[in-house]
Amino acid sequence: MVAYRASFSVETKGEVQTIDITERVAKIVRASRVREGIACVFTPASTAAIVANEFEPGLMETDLPAALERLVPKGLPYEHEKRWGDANGHSHLRATLLGPSVTFPVGGGEPLLGTWQQLVLVELDTRPRNRDVVVQIVGERAMEGLSRSVR
Repeated sequence: MVAYRASFSVETKGEVQTIDITERVAKIVRASRVREGIACVFTPASTAAIVANEFEPGLMETDLPAALERLVPKGLPYEHEKRWGDANGHSHLRATLLGPSVTFPVGGGEPLLGTWQQLVLVELDTRPRNRDVVVQIVGERAMEGLSRSVR
């Protein structure tokens, strides 16, 4: 059993921006040489989230922001904003609902995602940010000589 960790950064524009990070995560999974195991993609941020869903413009650019606005509207009197004066109480609550991580199986050295599933970083803060994404993989590597090359 081995553990492998790598990270990367993503520049965001703010306020419900979605960024497809699937290929970057897949490259890390391949580089780990883990053939069978699990991977976790995590952002250490309280106003961003990681989700697994179809990265389709109607869903990501219109439906998701509209649903979040219905669930946790901007402009309400949030206690967080009263304390800090940063106008992003809704961002913290939205991130809490979506969650900071996604865990998925690794099989044959590849992420085992559904046909219409991509890994998506969701920026929820009110301003541009530099977000870190951590990928942690645990599992079994192929026996020496049988591992496949990293693409």
